[in-house]
Amino acid sequence: MIKIYDSGVLPLEQILAREEDRTDVAAATAEIVAAVRRDGDEALRYYAKKFDRTDLGEIEVPQETLERAAASLDPALRAILEEAAENIRDFHRRQVRNSFVISERDGVVLGQKVTPIDRVGLYVPGGTAAYPSTVLMDSIPAKIAGCGQVVMISPPSKDGEIAPVILAAAKIAGIDRVFRSGGAQAIAALAYGTETVPQVDKIVGPGNAFVAEAKRQVFGQVAIDMIAGPSEILVVADGNSDPDHVAADLLSQAEHDVNASAVLITDSAPLAQAVSAALERQLQALPRREIAGASIERNGKIILTRDIPQAIDIANALAPEHLELCVDSPFDYLDRVRHAGSIFLGRFCPEALGDYFAGPNHTLPTSGTARFSNPLSVDDFVKKSQFTYYAPAALERAADKIARFAREEGLEAHARSVLIRCKKEES
Repeated sequence: MIKIYDSGVLPLEQILAREEDRTDVAAATAEIVAAVRRDGDEALRYYAKKFDRTDLGEIEVPQETLERAAASLDPALRAILEEAAENIRDFHRRQVRNSFVISERDGVVLGQKVTPIDRVGLYVPGGTAAYPSTVLMDSIPAKIAGCGQVVMISPPSKDGEIAPVILAAAKIAGIDRVFRSGGAQAIAALAYGTETVPQVDKIVGPGNAFVAEAKRQVFGQVAIDMIAGPSEILVVADGNSDPDHVAADLLSQAEHDVNASAVLITDSAPLAQAVSAALERQLQALPRREIAGASIERNGKIILTRDIPQAIDIANALAPEHLELCVDSPFDYLDRVRHAGSIFLGRFCPEALGDYFAGPNHTLPTSGTARFSNPLSVDDFVKKSQFTYYAPAALERAADKIARFAREEGLEAHARSVLIRCKKEES
């Protein structure tokens, strides 16, 4: 049964407290990362037997296998994946940044150069489940950015193979190379390289606690997109909302993981009660009802507020991964939302639209990090260099000012490096 809180009765800090996962995976992850760094492919094969219960065989998936997977995919499903891919491309093309040059001052040229990252690695969860949506969402922005090589790594099932729908999605997205491996060992392989898996410059993609911890540990050796926590949905709904719709949306995230978080904030007590009843009813029909039920019991909340503006203020405090505004005139409230990974506006915009089809990215900040971080985008796959050119006369005009600034900081050599060029300091 989901818990219902009245924001006028309990302190907000008590209502919003997140239950922390105290599982300590750091030491085990460090051991795995060190083994892969030391032993390469041999370690990947060892951990495939230990964790995935499979003989890894060839670590790289041949291109012909990707082509067969795409060709054998159900035509209706392939058409859906291709349409979703085009929606994602259309959205992310608009994020492309261009280099710029400023030359408005005599003898001075300034600018910024935008360069794609050479090689990026995409981790796609697998094994017991297949997520072709992650393949599309995480690789298409990289391809649009112009990265030199986009590689994917994903755990095999017990037969040693990656799910055909994952391979088909990789072909549709234009991924360059695909490898079989999962967990922390796959992240280590991307970070340090093995005999087969190439070393990358940045790793993106979600995973379990070991994957997240491995990304944390290899950060600095490579760049990462984010440390992703359990999935979250927060629905702000008024009394005109359909309780069955709201309940269905809450369960759409609860079924991910027992640690997932599903929260409703509403100004309507009758809606709160109706959603609670609808959750219990709909749970019984879900194949993953044990997972979803545990998530609702552990982390589910309904919070009653005096009005919708207060509900949005509380939503900002939580900074959720997914925020639905199931209210009259949702665009009237959009500017009030400050912290959310992805915002879904109106009563006919379930979060699943964003997971699969609409076009905005579904790799989003979790655990309140939407306060300061962003959805995955083309920006994640480029780096920026700035450049400066001063003609001799231009440097001459600025030299004394720069020297004064440097000496104020006690850095005499800085000052002299400018003045010596202008014949204002002895060499």
